[in-house]
Amino acid sequence: MNQNPQTVLITGAAGHLGRAVAAHFRQRGARLVLLDRDVQALQADYGSDTGVLLAQVDLMDRAAVAASVQQACAHFDGLDSVCHLAGGFRMGEAVHETSAQTWDFLMDLNARTLLNVAAAAVPQLLARGAGQVVTVGAGAALRGTAQMGAYAASKSALIRLTESMSAELKERGINVNCVLPSIIDTPDNRSAMPDADHGSWVAPAALADVIGFLASPAARALHGAAIPVLGRV
Repeated sequence: MNQNPQTVLITGAAGHLGRAVAAHFRQRGARLVLLDRDVQALQADYGSDTGVLLAQVDLMDRAAVAASVQQACAHFDGLDSVCHLAGGFRMGEAVHETSAQTWDFLMDLNARTLLNVAAAAVPQLLARGAGQVVTVGAGAALRGTAQMGAYAASKSALIRLTESMSAELKERGINVNCVLPSIIDTPDNRSAMPDADHGSWVAPAALADVIGFLASPAARALHGAAIPVLGRV
């Protein structure tokens, strides 16, 4: 049985959820590959940690993502798990008024980035013959609502990509699943919605626990699941 520490790739690592997921795995002795455009935000926490590799990368640049993953795999001798957290939200126009800019921005941010990360990381997992991929969708992707058509479509696309990856990879030892959080309790969301019931939102650390489970051998029986994480509702 392999006793080496787990090596986990985390995208969007500088965000509130990214920091929570990184802390979850680091507390368990994992080696981390943290990707973000704002890598300086991670330096204070992990700059001197030899078990953490930081990489500044634009996930829309497929070549740059591939280079970062290759560097990480050479540094840590492979890769075990991928937590693709990068993504984002934007209220949009009504569907009949949706601009190409809004559509492209959200589809790039929430779907194309997964394609680029998968292109770089999945071959590494296949070479190892095992591993996990966890993506972050959204509860809002399950049903379209007003002024959120493009967002819901982009996150729905991510869910479908996750399911397709699972169907393609489950017979090759790789589990692919996603979480569907409701509103994540972050300072940015509190600022944007000051009058909301923040107590019903999902704490980043609680969502990190679910992601951590899915990115572990304990989730070996789960394939293509889209798991709602709703906090206290």
